[in-house]
Amino acid sequence: MNITLEQAEKIILAAKAKSIEIDTKMNIAVVDAGANLVAFARMDGAWLGSLDISIKKAKTSRFFDMNTGIIGELSQPGGALYNIEHSNNGLITFPGGVPVKDVKGNIIGAIGVSGSSVENDHTVAEAGANAI
Repeated sequence: MNITLEQAEKIILAAKAKSIEIDTKMNIAVVDAGANLVAFARMDGAWLGSLDISIKKAKTSRFFDMNTGIIGELSQPGGALYNIEHSNNGLITFPGGVPVKDVKGNIIGAIGVSGSSVENDHTVAEAGANAI
């Protein structure tokens, strides 16, 4: 079970539409079940520094099959996952990464979004993930 390019493109379009709706510019990355990049879009004017962050958010979400914001909560000092962001060649542990599931609920990939507040990043990522 893996995300297809067609599904990844649909996710990117939905995320881009949500970005436009909330008037922000995003970097949007979609990875497959193996955390390999399948599709990427950088909206005109989106921050260059967020390019890498969006990809790492998608990978982090897929590595642990949960929203990156949840990982962030667990990785605070004294938390069960404290310092996890230093593993796997660097993880991103704040909101904006969301697993992508097929119609049966199987995780087939993940989306990572970066370029605005973490709340906006998460909103856009959810819109993309819910597109399929």
